[in-house]
Amino acid sequence: MRTSNRFNCAIEKLYQAFHSNRLHPECCKQCAVGNILDGQDFWKHLSDDHGSTQLNLLGKLHQAKGKRFNGYTPQELLYIEVSFLNACGYELPVHYRNNKPDNPQDKDLLFQGLSAVVSTLCELDQIPDVMDCTQLFKFRAKSKKASELIV
Repeated sequence: MRTSNRFNCAIEKLYQAFHSNRLHPECCKQCAVGNILDGQDFWKHLSDDHGSTQLNLLGKLHQAKGKRFNGYTPQELLYIEVSFLNACGYELPVHYRNNKPDNPQDKDLLFQGLSAVVSTLCELDQIPDVMDCTQLFKFRAKSKKASELIV
């Protein structure tokens, strides 16, 4: 399967962040988008709320001008972050009053978040979801009579 350069770079950065404990959903430099953007936090100014897909005026301006950050539009970056936060168990937008996971650094939780991000990245690049394992388990069942099943 052919993938885009932006997809490959994003996956590599997220893989490295996960395995070097540099992935944290509540830090704009270490979340999914923060890692895709090389630990920069400027992207947080594209929306008024962390965990929102609504671009603010600055975000809309960049979007309208066709600006891309490491290959992703402002709107795509917000979608990526929302998929990560949702899968990590956050009530969105992220706010001190809203529900959040007890341990945002839990590796199982972060893996769920990353799985959702990879699926989102596949969707954005219009490629098959590499995280979807249903094809691996599809099989053609042989029909057997009940009498053959009894030993």
